[in-house]
Amino acid sequence: MKIIETTDALAAACTLLAQSDYVTVDTEFMRESTYWPKLCLIQMAGPEGAFIVDPLTEKDLDLQPFFDLMADESTVKVFHAGRQDIEIVYNLGGLIPHPVFDSQVAAMVCGFGDSISYDQLVWRIADQRIDKSSRFTDWSRRPLSDKQLTYALADVTHLREVYIALKANLEEQDRSHWVSEEMEILTSEKTYRVDPSEAWQRMKLRIKKPIELAIMQSMAKWREQEAQRRDVPRGRVLKDDAIYELAMQAPRTPEALSRLRTMPKGFERSRAAEDILGAVEKACSLPKKDLPRLPRGRVMPEGSQAVVEMLKVLLKIIVAKHGVAAKVIANVDDLEQIAADDNADVAALKGWRRDLFGKDALRLKHGKLALAIVDRKTAVIDIEQLQSSDEPALRTSALG
Repeated sequence: MKIIETTDALAAACTLLAQSDYVTVDTEFMRESTYWPKLCLIQMAGPEGAFIVDPLTEKDLDLQPFFDLMADESTVKVFHAGRQDIEIVYNLGGLIPHPVFDSQVAAMVCGFGDSISYDQLVWRIADQRIDKSSRFTDWSRRPLSDKQLTYALADVTHLREVYIALKANLEEQDRSHWVSEEMEILTSEKTYRVDPSEAWQRMKLRIKKPIELAIMQSMAKWREQEAQRRDVPRGRVLKDDAIYELAMQAPRTPEALSRLRTMPKGFERSRAAEDILGAVEKACSLPKKDLPRLPRGRVMPEGSQAVVEMLKVLLKIIVAKHGVAAKVIANVDDLEQIAADDNADVAALKGWRRDLFGKDALRLKHGKLALAIVDRKTAVIDIEQLQSSDEPALRTSALG
């Protein structure tokens, strides 16, 4: 199995693939010991061929032809659960592939369940079994075995058949635009831009005072910047528990810092300790009026929990009827927001999701729809239609 290791060979492969209307793409990477993912392998396939590219080769290899292909608007880039693959292209090439088709998202729209794995999708569509024994391999070690390369190539060769089948399914059901809306999020630069100032939002809120939140925000921002600068995982710079303790204890001297249980012995004499003490001091010096406000939990109107439970049943009925994964329409948080606010800023009340579920969710909430058990099946009763007609207005589901 020949591996591409030179710029000329990569350019020739990308020229061939660009002649097709689609190319399947996957990457293998490592990030256990780094902040940024380390690209170890690129796999590409089109109707006329499949290729493996070795970015770690010691030969003369410039990935620009690959980035040019990713930017080619005439060729659809097909990924499976492609967010991390696209992140790598964005970080290394400074661009986001477009247009994009994600087979995992498409599979959820086509009724293959929530977040179906690639090997399961290949089995169900292409009737092929993938040997998963190389899944957790070290892709940075060279040389790679034939078994590893065969596994890597299967990630794009079978994806061709999966893409063609899903694309036809979507077109047949007139759901292609449903997936297109999801691809807008996947190809948005905002999805991949890392803002250290927002790093604290990834953490659980275990603090109770505005000053503690100010320190937590400052520490999380510093950690993110340090992790990026040193290219190491966040936890290598500072553990979450250390940030919580810093926020609550607010040490302002090396001695106070040394007494914290989450700090290793001697840490107070390091350059990082100086940065931390400086960040704590800056947060503690903020005027009271400039301190951040603690996020307030959602206040649910009385009776909202009952509405949420009914919305869950309605969602099950609708996904059973239309063969769509519930996850792609709404989650529990979305349902809670709808129960509390008719104009909630959630995807379930926008676009095709509103047509499929959102409108009925609001009608159920306001008593215009009702749920019942008819012939041992859950049914939706259209109250308005029932009141204006002699015919019963029922929508039964597959729920027993």
